[in-house]
Amino acid sequence: MSEVGSTLAPWVRTRLRTAPGAAWALALLVATTACLAAAFPLAVDRYGDAGLHRAVEQARPERSGVGVAAPPPDLRLPQKQREDALRPDALARQDARVRALVPAPLTVDRDQSAYGVRTTMDLVTRDPWLPRPTGLPAQVSLAAQAGLADHADVREGRLPRANGQVTAASAEVEAAVTAETAESLHIKVGSVIHVPGVERAPLAVRVTAIVTPRDPAGPYWSAQPLLRTPTLVRLPGPSSDADRYWLGALLLAPEAAPAILGTPGNPWSYWQLAPDTDALHAHDVDRLRSAIASLESGPALRKVRSTVGGLSDEYTSGVVDVTTDLDDVLTAYARLREGVDPLVAVAAFGTGTVAAVVLLMAGGLAADRRRLELTLLRARGASLRGLTGRLLAETAVTALPAGALGLTAALLALPAPRVSAAVPAAAAVTALACVALPLRAAAAHRTVRVHGGREDVTSVRPSRRRTVAELTLVVLAAGAVETLRRRGTSGSGGDQLVSLAPVLVGVIAALVLVRLYPLPLRALAGPAGRLRGAVGHLSLARAGRTSVPAALPLLALLTALTTAAFGGSVLAGVREARDHAALLAVGADARIETTGPLPAALPDRVRHTPGVRGLAEASIAYQAKPDDGRVTVPVVGVDPGAYATLTERTGIGGFEGRELTAGKGGPASGDDPSATASGERGSAPLPALASPTTAATYGTRPFPVRMEDGNTVTVRITLVRDRTPAISGAHFLVVDRAGLPRTAARPTALLVTGDRLDAGALRRAAGDSATVRLRAVERAGFVDSPLQSGAERVYAIAVAAGTGYAVLALLLALLRAAPERGALLARLRTMGLTRAQGRHLLILESLPQAVLAALGGALTGWAAIRLLSPGVDLTTLALASAPSSTNEAELHADVLSLTVPAASVLLLAVGVAVGQAWWSGRRGSVRELRAGDAR
Repeated sequence: MSEVGSTLAPWVRTRLRTAPGAAWALALLVATTACLAAAFPLAVDRYGDAGLHRAVEQARPERSGVGVAAPPPDLRLPQKQREDALRPDALARQDARVRALVPAPLTVDRDQSAYGVRTTMDLVTRDPWLPRPTGLPAQVSLAAQAGLADHADVREGRLPRANGQVTAASAEVEAAVTAETAESLHIKVGSVIHVPGVERAPLAVRVTAIVTPRDPAGPYWSAQPLLRTPTLVRLPGPSSDADRYWLGALLLAPEAAPAILGTPGNPWSYWQLAPDTDALHAHDVDRLRSAIASLESGPALRKVRSTVGGLSDEYTSGVVDVTTDLDDVLTAYARLREGVDPLVAVAAFGTGTVAAVVLLMAGGLAADRRRLELTLLRARGASLRGLTGRLLAETAVTALPAGALGLTAALLALPAPRVSAAVPAAAAVTALACVALPLRAAAAHRTVRVHGGREDVTSVRPSRRRTVAELTLVVLAAGAVETLRRRGTSGSGGDQLVSLAPVLVGVIAALVLVRLYPLPLRALAGPAGRLRGAVGHLSLARAGRTSVPAALPLLALLTALTTAAFGGSVLAGVREARDHAALLAVGADARIETTGPLPAALPDRVRHTPGVRGLAEASIAYQAKPDDGRVTVPVVGVDPGAYATLTERTGIGGFEGRELTAGKGGPASGDDPSATASGERGSAPLPALASPTTAATYGTRPFPVRMEDGNTVTVRITLVRDRTPAISGAHFLVVDRAGLPRTAARPTALLVTGDRLDAGALRRAAGDSATVRLRAVERAGFVDSPLQSGAERVYAIAVAAGTGYAVLALLLALLRAAPERGALLARLRTMGLTRAQGRHLLILESLPQAVLAALGGALTGWAAIRLLSPGVDLTTLALASAPSSTNEAELHADVLSLTVPAASVLLLAVGVAVGQAWWSGRRGSVRELRAGDAR
């Protein structure tokens, strides 16, 4: 070992100098793979954090914030002590202690958090100048919230202040109101509002400022929206518009809070703790939920109660409340994450497997290219341990800096709050690259021998160990597939074996195909030998003499093709699900609708809009009532022919137009429309298309339907469809518009079909009074979280990387045989082989394995999708914001995802063979023979 240590550095320097190209190629491979391996967890963390931030931001501040509220000081305490408990200094000290008690990892945003005193009971004002829309007096809420100057701009006047020390007996205080409150309640600077007092005269509140919030949607203002925006309150019960009154907020100076004690407002102290969104991380969701649970009903709540209630005995600690809906926001996010992560893990495991195989192939290629050198060293007395150590040092010198470079590139490109997963991933890639060559060399040269026997796939029989290993993989793959079929991806969040199921299916297929590959070669060997030409016989013989380790590229190709087919089918299923859901939501490629009848000229203007191919007019009565009952069922009046064409184009609830045409008794027969619509006994009922629920409720008997205009039509359900383009929901009726009264028959919606519709042109044609909805816009709305879009991008990149590694595996396999093929062509050319025959020879030689990989990969991908589709639910990834009861995304085989990668393998194999034949012809036979002998 000392000898090895003393010669290790010269060995490494010599190898790097003599083969710099191989060293640089290995470094590039390791750096790229390490970068991708480290980038994957970083990208997952980034889109996970972005999705969490979006979920919290979309929740209203009153839901995402944590509210702490404490009742007023005990009435048995001295009045001065009660007043001092509401002063800013006491509240500020409590605010600091409350924020310090918030358990990690929940972090409070100090700038957006607030504290103060507010009334919990609204105060009725008797000032006659305040607006009374229905005769009821306006009411106000008093709030003394700290930080007003930092969160508002003064539009008029000056901010309120306390003149001297304010007490519960003070006769007047100053306040500010927002511009919205001032406009709604007719308040101006200098206005005085009188609120009732307790055992004292009314408290006069003088408005000294009208302010504008700097961030109206921020937690400071939106945690209590009344501080910013007044509301017109309806009295509870069966009230009408006559029972309403205005409710607004008066913003007192924090020093004036003790004055609220002199009113019947029952003041409570409060602390609004806004979470720091940037400090929330997806990997901390479980800990965040635990922290919130502790604040709501756990140890943290006891500490908060002790802190708020125990500073000076002014509170009873048991009644301090902590409320928040942030736990519901986190639960909804966790549910979305649980549906997305398993699908991303499938792509990660597939790409990781192929990348690992490529690294092993690179080591195997290097070992095979240096077989004579290593055999000579072993024959001259080199120990297996010393030889392995030298090779390990040689690869480590190249791989370690490359791995570090790849990790650094990933960290710079995708900065993330944690690197705990990225570093091990890059380290694993580097370690595998370091040991691939030494282990392959140790396995090939564990015994000293000058030459080995034949290792043809047609002659070598697998060992018992290999058989046992293959059977073990079969059992694991079968168990994983069955588990996924039974439990689905929603229940497999932490089960790595289930995520490996598509990969294991590809592994098993590769093992089976390697076992079956020699059979056709042996069967064709005899007939090929009797052919007149030599090219066919030689190519088949060369394909049969492929060595056993060539099974590794087949494993990489099949795994990559299976993963690509699975991933491509997932992405295609997501696209199709969103397209279908958007189609169901809109009813066509575009929808133009108004609350009343459409302008008469609008249909013609829309028809001439660029991209419009078809148009169906519909009159929709959402409040129609069958059988004169209280239950409403939407009734859609359509032109049967145009509507049937629409259903055919969209594929939603198709029918024949004549099946819905108004029959005898309808206006089409010459009767008066008003008479037909009146529901007279002698008129024939209108045929109707109904939903299954509506058909089950009313049957096939004729029944009257009272329209929104008061007229009644008689209909009979003759067709039942699950869905229809014009309306969505469990209940609907579709009838011939010609059989409706004139007022009910006027169209209220246009359903437009076409390619590349111009949204701007449609909106200009529709005007300001109509609502325009486009299918493309509706489809984009289903991706409402960065979690979905990020997962899709990572999935697509993972599949593309896996495909690239599969191509690299094929190239490595071809490079391994390139010197031997070049020498063979040179020898055959000396015997009269033409360049065309040489090209055909290389193409035919590479076709068996390429065809095997292409067909096997396509069949394996199709089989994996068919086997796993019952347990894979794409709804969460595709339609997180759509109702799952009407929209479901299923996994099915995508033709392009199956055929394009397989065809690419064939084209690449043929292209490499043609390129090698062309290059060998340029070098010349003598030079090629010398190069081949040197190798």
